[in-house]
Amino acid sequence: MTDYDGFRVESDSDSAIATITLDRQEKLNRVSMLARSQLAEVFAELGQDQAVRVVVLKGAGERAFTAGGDVAGFLERDPEELSRLAQGVAAPERCPKPVIAALHGFTLGVGLELALACDIRVAAQDTELGFPEINLGMIPGSGGTQRLARLVGLGRAKEVIMRGRRISAEEALSWGLVSQVVPGDELDSSVASIAAELAGKAGLALKVAKRVLNHAYDGPLSLGLELEGFAYGLLRSSHDFKEGVAAFVEKRPADFQDR
Repeated sequence: MTDYDGFRVESDSDSAIATITLDRQEKLNRVSMLARSQLAEVFAELGQDQAVRVVVLKGAGERAFTAGGDVAGFLERDPEELSRLAQGVAAPERCPKPVIAALHGFTLGVGLELALACDIRVAAQDTELGFPEINLGMIPGSGGTQRLARLVGLGRAKEVIMRGRRISAEEALSWGLVSQVVPGDELDSSVASIAAELAGKAGLALKVAKRVLNHAYDGPLSLGLELEGFAYGLLRSSHDFKEGVAAFVEKRPADFQDR
C-alpha cells in the first residue's frame, strides 16, 4: 500500500531509518479516519521490515505536527467503532522498533495522542500541546486521558484535559512530557542524531527493552522485576550480547546482527 491519505512514508536504506510525514498542510496536517487505520498498518509493516531499525514520525510544513483529527468524520461513524479508536493510535507503541516523534507547532488532539504513543518526543520551541476536545463537548478518545495521566500525573492531566489548556514546549519539558526542546531550525538534525544513535545499537535489545518497559510500567514492582529478569536472562544467550562484550573488551565498534 503506497497511496496514503494525508501522509507519506520514506525509508533510507543507508541509515535504516524510516520517516512517516503527516502532510496535509492546508488543514494543519489533519489526521483523517482513513489515515488512522493506514498509519496502524504502516507501523505494523515497518515493525517487520528488517531494513528498518528506527521510525520517525513528523509533520510537514511550518505550522503543525498535526492540529488534530477529522471532527466531521466522527459524526459519520457509529459509537462502537469510535470506542476502539485507541487501538489504531497505539500503533507506534506496538511497533517493536524505536519510534521518535518530531514535534513542532500545533500538536493537538489525536496529534498529541500519537506523540504520546511514541517512545521519544523531541519538540521545537514553538510547539503547543493540548487536548481541545472538551471545547467540543467531548474528551480525548484515542488513549489521551490514560497516557497523559501516566506520564505527567493525574492532577496535571485533569487540568490539561478538563480546561482544554495548551502546554508550551518548555512546560512539557519540565513535566517530562518531551525529552528535549530545540530551536525550530534544529529539530530535524536533532531527531536525525537520536535516530542514528538508536540505529547503531543492538536491535534485539532495543525491542526487548521497549517491550519490558511498556508492559511492566502499569504493574506492581514485583511483576516488573520478574519480567525484567526473565528478559535479561534471555538476552544473555543472544549473539548480540556476546558480540557487545567482545567489542567492549577489544575496544572496537560492535557488529550487532539483531539475534
